[in-house]
Amino acid sequence: MPAHRDRAFRVRFVVEQPGREIDVVVQPDDPLDGNDGEPGSLLQIALSADVPIDHACGGVGACGTCHVIVLEGEAGLAPPDATEEDQLDNVMGLTRTSRLACRAVATGAADVVVRVPSWNRNAAKEG
Repeated sequence: MPAHRDRAFRVRFVVEQPGREIDVVVQPDDPLDGNDGEPGSLLQIALSADVPIDHACGGVGACGTCHVIVLEGEAGLAPPDATEEDQLDNVMGLTRTSRLACRAVATGAADVVVRVPSWNRNAAKEG
């Protein structure tokens, strides 16, 4: 079930390759409930705006390919669950603010800025 969002908020995706930023404004009534990722997740927000984030496992939190790094607005995301924390132990370039886009559900409590690392395969293919 998606987190309750009672205000519009912004998610900025800083895509390292090819080096661009994509701002997405999420409205409270946006139906972020696609098939890839948790309902309301950063992955669903990204896919709704054609932001290139790889998710080889289909967004079920089993591969780590949707690894993103939260630059600002951690308070705007639900805390990681045990599944996400376990999978993060296996990702390349782990940081204190690393998250799996498929599991990081935006709550709308704050705007969020995330970096899509260059090793993210779909991001590296975009150009």
